Amino acid sequence: MTPTAWISLTTDYGLTDGFVAACHGVIARIAPAVRVVDVTHLVPPADVRRGAAVLAQTVPHLPYGVHVAVVDPGVGTSRRPVALVTPGGLLVGPDNGLLLPAARALGGVTSAVELTAPGWLASEVSGTFHGRDVFAPVAARLALGAPPADAGPAVDPATLVELPAPVLRREADGFTAEVLTVDHFGNVQLAADAELLASLPGEVEVAGRPAVRGRTFGDVPAGSLVLLVDSAGLAAVACNGGRAADLLGVAAGAAVTVRGRTTG
Repeated sequence: MTPTAWISLTTDYGLTDGFVAACHGVIARIAPAVRVVDVTHLVPPADVRRGAAVLAQTVPHLPYGVHVAVVDPGVGTSRRPVALVTPGGLLVGPDNGLLLPAARALGGVTSAVELTAPGWLASEVSGTFHGRDVFAPVAARLALGAPPADAGPAVDPATLVELPAPVLRREADGFTAEVLTVDHFGNVQLAADAELLASLPGEVEVAGRPAVRGRTFGDVPAGSLVLLVDSAGLAAVACNGGRAADLLGVAAGAAVTVRGRTTG
């Protein structure tokens, strides 16, 4: 493999412990010249779907590199630690559905391996901290150009774990979609693409509340809801100057119905 100057980290480790620093330290010991981009370490604990969404929506905008993601409630169990090769970069993490959406965003999995080669891992692998002892050292070696095939046996990409498909139903006057994520600003991202918004009128109802289909937050008065296409190309509900998630009373995993609003 061609060496790369970049590794990214996406985890649910938080910022109050030393977990993130330990991963940085392992990478720095093996590949001190490689630069590390911290995508986020504030994925809600064990929220694999949220981690997968953040990763998939971010990696297309990062340099070609090795992308480590650790949201791993099954750490230490029979779930496989894997590395995935794609045209747009390499992905390293648990085989629990976290990596595949990002792999598709980078062009699809061309090959995969299970991370078992002793020389690639820490001399002693903790049962609870594979980010430090498995994923970080593997990522560092891959960034230096080591062949993924040397990290362990090949994995059939068809056997990689998929997350359940999010809810999305077309309705006669709109659609019902699962909330994929709620971001820091309270914007509600739905499992629906821009195409589904095109047939809706300018005035809509979202979970029974009035909203306007617009392009950006300022298209509605302060405190009002707007249905728009977000920066990831997905339907989202926002509140100008407020938190749409709070107004709608929804969180990730909820199903939200959007339909045209009849006036007059």
